[in-house]
Amino acid sequence: MSFVPPPGSRIPSGPAKILYFHWGIAVLLAAVSCVGFLMLFSVADGSLEPWSQRQMMRFGAGFALMLVVAMINIRFWRSLAIPSYLGSLALLVAVEFIGEVGMGAQRWIDLGFFQLQPSEVMKIALVLVLARYYDWLDPEKVSRPLWVIPPVILTLLPMGLVLMQPDLGTALLLGIGAAVVMFLAGVSLWYFGTAALAACAVVFTVMTSQGTDWQLLKDYQFRRISTFLDPSSDPLGAGYHITQSTIAMGSGGLTGRGFMQGTQSRLNFLPEKHTDFIFTTLSEEFGFVGSISLLGLYTLIIALGTLSALTNRDRFGSLVTGGITATFFLYFAINMAMVMGLAPVVGVPLPLVSYGGSAMLVLMGAFGLLQSAHVHKPR
Repeated sequence: MSFVPPPGSRIPSGPAKILYFHWGIAVLLAAVSCVGFLMLFSVADGSLEPWSQRQMMRFGAGFALMLVVAMINIRFWRSLAIPSYLGSLALLVAVEFIGEVGMGAQRWIDLGFFQLQPSEVMKIALVLVLARYYDWLDPEKVSRPLWVIPPVILTLLPMGLVLMQPDLGTALLLGIGAAVVMFLAGVSLWYFGTAALAACAVVFTVMTSQGTDWQLLKDYQFRRISTFLDPSSDPLGAGYHITQSTIAMGSGGLTGRGFMQGTQSRLNFLPEKHTDFIFTTLSEEFGFVGSISLLGLYTLIIALGTLSALTNRDRFGSLVTGGITATFFLYFAINMAMVMGLAPVVGVPLPLVSYGGSAMLVLMGAFGLLQSAHVHKPR
């Protein structure tokens, strides 16, 4: 189904597009990023190097990318949905052969000037291709079994490649993000209920296989599960990350120890303090007040993104906006649950706060797509 503006609708053109830019979301993104700059400055013992200054430059490049993407009509990005998905899939395959290995995983491709993580690109490419599919599909066919199979295959292919890296956190983000787009497109809830029951059956089967002749996981993988359920069982081994994380968060109290006064991070007790566990540094230095303030900024972005999706009469634009908003929500929800011990440690960064080039640029590019859908929606 191609997009045809409703009779009498108006889509801005030329320089006037900047007036329709969603500046509320842009300001909130900048505010969250500033929190990241401050925390990276703090964990580097009050130095802009090696993380804070580079993160600022990446945000500047990302913000420019968002503006450029937003000014281009959303129909152009729709035409690139399938090529971007196929290109991202090819990059994931290439990771298996020429990918760089780091921290026990093979996830990056060295471009010389930049370490590209293709799974980050796939998060957005998958949202685009699913939105394109449901924009094309007759709404009456959305829940018919034959038409549910293609999006499931489109989702399982990259999930399988990402799991081979291995990167369970990103694979989960891909799967849940795709499920959200399918839900927004109107796929029957019976499919989601069936998928949830199947997932529970798989977890039950895996857990009951421990110690049997047909054990489905390695011993160390079962130890990770038991450590998640009881981190104190191995505080110096597999439970070290989450144990130090909870100590740092608890020591922050209501208002925190103060900026650059966090002992857990400054004395290097806290692992991955500039990437996945940076939220614990924030909690230690600014306490509950600082943590809830950051959560409030994230919530406002989600609220504005959801409102933009609901008010967009273009089906493709609405699905892209909803999918990107949901992916952003999953980013910080999983990271916060992980560092608080409510979910296993799966290596998901805190969006716009954790140090990282691929995640920053891809996220800002994704918000450029959201802004494009907002700017070019029929009015």
